[in-house]
Amino acid sequence: MQEQKAIAVIQQTELVPTELDYLCINTIRFLAVDAVEQAKSGHPGMPMGAAPMAYVLWTRHLRHNPRDPKWPNRDRFILSAGHGSMLLYALLHLTGYELPMEELQRFRQWGSRTPGHPEYGLTPGVETTTGPLGQGFANAVGMAIAEQYLAAHFNREGFPLFDHFTYVIASDGDLMEGISHEAASLAGHLGLGKLIVLYDDNDISIDGPTDITFTEDVGARFEAYGWHVQHVGDGNDLAAIDAALWQARAESERPSLIIVRTHIGYGSPNKQDTAAVHGAPLGPEEVHLTKQNLGWPEDKTFYVPAEVYRHMRQAVARGQQWQAEWEALHARYREAYPAEAAELDRWLKRQLPPGWDEGLPVFEAGKAVATRNASGAVLDVLAARLPELIGGSADLAESNKTHPRGREAFSRDNRKGGYIHFGVREHAMAAICNGLSLHGLRAYASTFLIFSDYLRPALRLSALMEQPVIYVFTHDSIGLGEDGPTHQPVEHLASLRAIPHVVVLRPADATETVEAWKVALERRDGPTVLVLTRQGVPVLDRQQLAPAEGVRRGAYVLKEAQGALQAILLASGSEVHVALAAAEQLEAEGIGTRVVSVPSWELFDRQEATYREAVLPASVTVRVAVEAGVGQGWERLVGCQGRIVSLERFGASAPGKVLFEKFGFTPARVAGEVQALLQQR
Repeated sequence: MQEQKAIAVIQQTELVPTELDYLCINTIRFLAVDAVEQAKSGHPGMPMGAAPMAYVLWTRHLRHNPRDPKWPNRDRFILSAGHGSMLLYALLHLTGYELPMEELQRFRQWGSRTPGHPEYGLTPGVETTTGPLGQGFANAVGMAIAEQYLAAHFNREGFPLFDHFTYVIASDGDLMEGISHEAASLAGHLGLGKLIVLYDDNDISIDGPTDITFTEDVGARFEAYGWHVQHVGDGNDLAAIDAALWQARAESERPSLIIVRTHIGYGSPNKQDTAAVHGAPLGPEEVHLTKQNLGWPEDKTFYVPAEVYRHMRQAVARGQQWQAEWEALHARYREAYPAEAAELDRWLKRQLPPGWDEGLPVFEAGKAVATRNASGAVLDVLAARLPELIGGSADLAESNKTHPRGREAFSRDNRKGGYIHFGVREHAMAAICNGLSLHGLRAYASTFLIFSDYLRPALRLSALMEQPVIYVFTHDSIGLGEDGPTHQPVEHLASLRAIPHVVVLRPADATETVEAWKVALERRDGPTVLVLTRQGVPVLDRQQLAPAEGVRRGAYVLKEAQGALQAILLASGSEVHVALAAAEQLEAEGIGTRVVSVPSWELFDRQEATYREAVLPASVTVRVAVEAGVGQGWERLVGCQGRIVSLERFGASAPGKVLFEKFGFTPARVAGEVQALLQQR
């Protein structure tokens, strides 16, 4: 046992570099060089320059278990500079993850587990999908928040179940992107002391030297954000990198930035420190010269010396021992705190507790209730039952109705708070929520629908990673009124519906909103977008109309035709009420009209063909869709012979009711479209 503990514990001792250390570093470098060369594409320069800092981090600081990449208390490592993916793949392979050499040799090829940029869920040990610069940096802020939140909820004296670091390697490009500014500012404000970022400061971007665009004092900027900043002047100085990491780990009140001056394409005689080595293979001749320059066998590719494997694969024994010690601690915790242990199990398994959806708000039929207000009332109840549901708003909590009643805010003084004041930082907010979700929490983010544009890249990554982040977007149409076209979304519903794995839900009333929240929380395979009104809309009388449970099927017959079915009206959100009023006019004229509420195209698409045919029978071609946004996409539901009442221009500043009338979202207009179609038959 003593021998095992000696393996598991990495003590703070002075690092005296050995030939073996540099042999390991060069192995990492040339695995990257050879993989990029064989793929005939990729980014060799960053791994060549950053290999020393990555090696020191992974062998002397990172607590992880290659045999169980999902161990809850592992340190998280994020390669925010995802273009340097071969750096990560080399580390994963060498330290014993399930990533065999054959996968490195198939870098960037069809079906491989070594894609051009790291992808969560594809490659064991990859914590998040990176490549779009700055995203990984912001994800890491979310992971650091999650670690503190879990610790505050579950740690007890003598039971530090959650006590780990979040490490990042970031590039010049990461720190240029605006999202990193947003995320760094919030991280400093929150005092996330277990977040440590290694900045690969190589002064090169795709267009050339960074000083053509990027001459700020990065260290001073981060100090102004409230970060602990250190400088390592030589990226090959292993002892200095190690010492800086130890200092960063000792800093508990501030996140840490370690600025490491490196040389992109280190060792390449003709391409080091040039943009030429950033995003293209070295080329056969330069590979030969680089291996010669660094004393590497020139006639071997994907070469790993046996002693490198022996040394690097010590990570397996260390990791297994770390996890075994944690699991023993967890077992003792379960005996001492059985209720808390059971609750932790539920969180980690992403299970909803029994009765979580019972007794949700019920709204009086006929009363005008904005769906954002209904959502807020639902969230008040859910947040009290689901402490793992954590999130917030981009400085719009009162407007979005997303600060649950009684929820304290997460802060440097209150790590147990489940509401996050993100500030006016939409892009970072969404990426931070991805980090929270990747760490195992249920995350939600909120802002106006118009400002979904600010966070779209992070929402897209929620979808790509199939993370069940919930997006609450209010002020969903011209119905918001006087704020005018700058705040009135027009194209946003169509663009969000275009993203794979996203489910967009635009409820028609308060009761549909309750069902929409249920759908969102039950989903595990991607983000859900709730699109909600600012203006009040009548609560539909479910004694006269179909039950709101139909929301789960994406579209449902809300009101059936009184006589023979001649026409179908389809609508989402507040426009469902326009459709109902139009149907009443048409029925008065003897035209049998069905009204279909369509809160979610995506859910409707998933239904069996017989259900879809029952809702929208092919024999009924007189169909009119109504939505206060661009009509793009509604053709799929109304067919070639149908019509769409939509908004193909920007809005205007006026009261919402006036805008609906001026832009033709009226029962008379909709009824007229049906009548015109019938006359054409």
